[in-house]
Amino acid sequence: MITGSFSVPKDDFLAHIAGNREQTVIEHLTGTAELSARFASSFDAEAQGYLIGWAHDIGKRSAEFQARLRGGRVVDHAAAGAFECAKQDALWAAACVAGHHGGLPDFGNRNDTPADQTLIGRLRRAIPAYEPLPLPQTEAPRGYGRDPLTDSFLIRMLYSCLVDADFLDTERFMSGGAAERGTGEALPVLLDKLNRHIEEKRLLKPETALNRRRAEVLRACIDGGARDKGLYTLTVPTGGGKTLASMAFALNHAAAHGMERVIYVIPYTSIIEQTAAVFRAIFGAENVLEHHSNAAFEVKEGDSAAQYRLVRATENWDAPIVVTTAVQFFESLYASRPSKCRKLHSIAGSVVIFDEAQMLPTAHLRPCVAAIAALVSRFGASAVLCTATQPVLNDLFRQYTPKLLIRELCPNPSALYEQLRRVSFARAGALDADALAERLAALPRVLCVVNTRASAREVYEKLPEEGSFHLSTLMAPAHRRAILAEIRQRLKEGLPCRVVSTSLIEAGVDVDFPAVYREMAGLDSILQAAGRCNREGKQSAEESVVTVFEGLSGTPQMLKVNIGAARETLRNGADPAAPETVERYFRACRSLAGNKLDKAEAVAAFEKGISGCALPFRTVAERFHLIDDDSKTVYIPLDEGEALVNRLRGGERSRALFRRLGQYGVSVCERQYEALLARGALEPVDEDSAILTDLSLYVRSIGLKLCDTENTGLFI
Repeated sequence: MITGSFSVPKDDFLAHIAGNREQTVIEHLTGTAELSARFASSFDAEAQGYLIGWAHDIGKRSAEFQARLRGGRVVDHAAAGAFECAKQDALWAAACVAGHHGGLPDFGNRNDTPADQTLIGRLRRAIPAYEPLPLPQTEAPRGYGRDPLTDSFLIRMLYSCLVDADFLDTERFMSGGAAERGTGEALPVLLDKLNRHIEEKRLLKPETALNRRRAEVLRACIDGGARDKGLYTLTVPTGGGKTLASMAFALNHAAAHGMERVIYVIPYTSIIEQTAAVFRAIFGAENVLEHHSNAAFEVKEGDSAAQYRLVRATENWDAPIVVTTAVQFFESLYASRPSKCRKLHSIAGSVVIFDEAQMLPTAHLRPCVAAIAALVSRFGASAVLCTATQPVLNDLFRQYTPKLLIRELCPNPSALYEQLRRVSFARAGALDADALAERLAALPRVLCVVNTRASAREVYEKLPEEGSFHLSTLMAPAHRRAILAEIRQRLKEGLPCRVVSTSLIEAGVDVDFPAVYREMAGLDSILQAAGRCNREGKQSAEESVVTVFEGLSGTPQMLKVNIGAARETLRNGADPAAPETVERYFRACRSLAGNKLDKAEAVAAFEKGISGCALPFRTVAERFHLIDDDSKTVYIPLDEGEALVNRLRGGERSRALFRRLGQYGVSVCERQYEALLARGALEPVDEDSAILTDLSLYVRSIGLKLCDTENTGLFI
């Protein structure tokens, strides 16, 4: 609680002007402080949230800033509040206040000078003259000072409360009314909708053996919702209904503990739309926020107020169900900019489902685990690692939260694996493109998954034209989606359908083939491919064969650890899908990776500092990227993409336009982009994107044809 004497003076200084209306600094500080305190109350930091909200714009109480409101020069108004907090030895608060517009700074050290771009350096500069205000007397947040990594999460979470509160109070004043935020219905209402869906679909009254197993998983997750908040695993073989079951746990758990939000984290944008569509069908579009780079966020004429609020909710995740990507989620948790951090306080006190948890990148496993552990142990969240192939992470979690108990929601995963066994496995040895194409051509319906885009195209071009399809990220997402729809229709009608794809089809794409071929890869990838075989259990496991082969692309560098671990695990004919095999595989991956679990050294940077600089928020944010991406985007002016590209050529540069254009964008690496540019095939838009002008280089069935010298396979 706020302690000590604290009185609010009258104020003639202005914070904002809108037309003929004025908001005083005291009014803005009060509104921001109250909002920030409310946000921080979800993790027992109400008083600390109030302090930073109250202090953040004290610097506006100056003649220089008052002149700025009427067109004067730019003034640093954040330094004053940071200085006032620092005088109370509250550097954690000073960092939040100092960065509430420009981003959280590196703390620095006692030797920093006014020339250094750190918090200490900034506090040593000349602070513009201002009229100070008394600050509420507040202790540091609970747990602060225990260790630097914990401190970093606490500061970043409080920072989120401040920047969101500041934006909302400012928006409320400038609009002349309430901020247009908050959308959707309360989670208990959504739980009722889910229960009705379960009843209407008779999901707990199954008639087939497969659906009885799914019902057991669903019932266990419904009942598990009443368990204590904490960290859970949900280990269910592919096809066991884990998406709906995990949501059933989340909503029942939220209802049991008074939680306000479910956040569903998915590894790929290629499958996020499918999951979000399932949730919208059950809960209504106004209750599901789909937030990722390819989602189009714009308000169109005729859209409802609820749709408008949902679009605005992308800024702070003020929605009951949020479906997002692992990149968006984890990079935000290590970010320093206001736009990235603003949503973080909405994660506190939420149920977070990590779908396909085995895809947490090994190179960043330590910071991902540290973030999840912090959310569960300090910020009131519950988390579920949901997958058919559960990674081995217990030891890592306990490094950060020694007493953390990890509990499984699925009753007896080993027995469930046997009950849901729908495929058998075979090894084919080495196959070149000709031999592989010959095998595929002999089957009426088959899926083949290979490791590189070049291999996918090579094999596809050797197949009969009728009934053969190709999928890779060299195709625009809109065209991939259309081809997937045709594939599903042909499978439904029993027509010939041979598909050669990169791994993009493996995770969450709902297709059902009687036979699958998979180039040697990580065991988790092999099992994901197997999940596209006999998905609905209409054949026996003996009839549904997943054939693993070698030879198309050797062992790509980026897959060496995974392939090496898979070969080691499967050496003696082990059942690839058996839970004990999966555990051995992930242990082998960790062993082969050694200590390379924090490529950006994000955790070490906070634990030990960087060159004497403590709590290096900005430095870590600049180097922590879940996916190394030197790619550039080529926009394909076909179909709706043609009109969108013409808007781009006309000078439009809106976030909504670029998100819609993403459906007609193909990512290529920098050298491939330069080769296309040198060929005269591109019209540059900016440093990172261009429009394809030579449309002979794009074929709907295979996507963008790269120059021959650049046709070395890329993944996915």
